[in-house]
Amino acid sequence: MYPNQTSETLTRENRIETTCRVLRMNSLFFVSLLSMVLCLLSSCSISYKFNGANINYQTTHSISIADFPNNAAMVNPNLSNQLSEGIRDLFQRQTRLEVLRRGGDLEIEGEIVGYDISQGAISADSYASESKLTIRVTVHFTNNIYPEESFDKTYSAYQTFDASRLLSDVQDDLCTIIVTEIAENIYNDTVAKW
Repeated sequence: MYPNQTSETLTRENRIETTCRVLRMNSLFFVSLLSMVLCLLSSCSISYKFNGANINYQTTHSISIADFPNNAAMVNPNLSNQLSEGIRDLFQRQTRLEVLRRGGDLEIEGEIVGYDISQGAISADSYASESKLTIRVTVHFTNNIYPEESFDKTYSAYQTFDASRLLSDVQDDLCTIIVTEIAENIYNDTVAKW
């Protein structure tokens, strides 16, 4: 004990020293716990895919997308190219697969089988107030890596428009929307598997 030191001061110093010792031990424990957690996390493989694709890129490297001929009774001359390119573009943007015309690990081919106009809603005066454009496409999907995932399927999508308008005035916009929907459905069924 120092000359000016009381027993109360000594006890306070002992408490401070004990508290510091406990804090040092807790911080060492926390640092070692944090190190263990970081080691565990670095050994795990976590993979997030924001594009929805479920592709094993170690085995699957390419996809071939053939041109979709337009075999519908009513023909839109731009639709074949628009659909084929729309599907190719989606796979190029959303996957790392090489997009080919033929011979890919995955193969998509098909045809446009329907391009139809029908009457939609009927107004109070018994005339159609809406018309509906429907596009139907058959698709043959071949997975050359996992053949059990291959399938044949028909896709269909439609858009309505005001019956007082001519199809030629609205078909470009409607086809863009319909092609996008069909391409996304094909994408989901072939590589996203939702």
